[in-house]
Amino acid sequence: MIQQANSELVKVFVYGTLKPGESNYQYYCGGKVVAATRATVKGQLFALPLGYPAMVLGEGVVQGYLLSFNTPNILQHLDPLEGHNPLRPPEENLYNRKQLEVYSPQAEPLGLAWAYFMTLDQVEPLGGVLIPSGWWTGV
Repeated sequence: MIQQANSELVKVFVYGTLKPGESNYQYYCGGKVVAATRATVKGQLFALPLGYPAMVLGEGVVQGYLLSFNTPNILQHLDPLEGHNPLRPPEENLYNRKQLEVYSPQAEPLGLAWAYFMTLDQVEPLGGVLIPSGWWTGV
């Protein structure tokens, strides 16, 4: 088997149910992740009464994992879970997706990764509660 070059890996920052040990990790990520590293991005994290979190871009720190996949179509696998369709207008998606700069827990740059996020205008009607630590867990 030929090992794919590092640049061919798809990197996704996860902070909720897709983190290792959380409810959706095994189904969506199990056997597809070649590396899982603790990481952070800039933003704020909110707990939603629906049982999962939402990240809003901005100041603050959101803690999670940088997952590296050698599955080129992994985003097409994750998008339906996140209520994201790249062909819809952003306001019609539950979460939108963009590449963000990811950092180690020691604030060292780790490069760009895809991340799913909401806006404050989406979080507030859903009853989001700020998580000051930036770390969410459902277990």
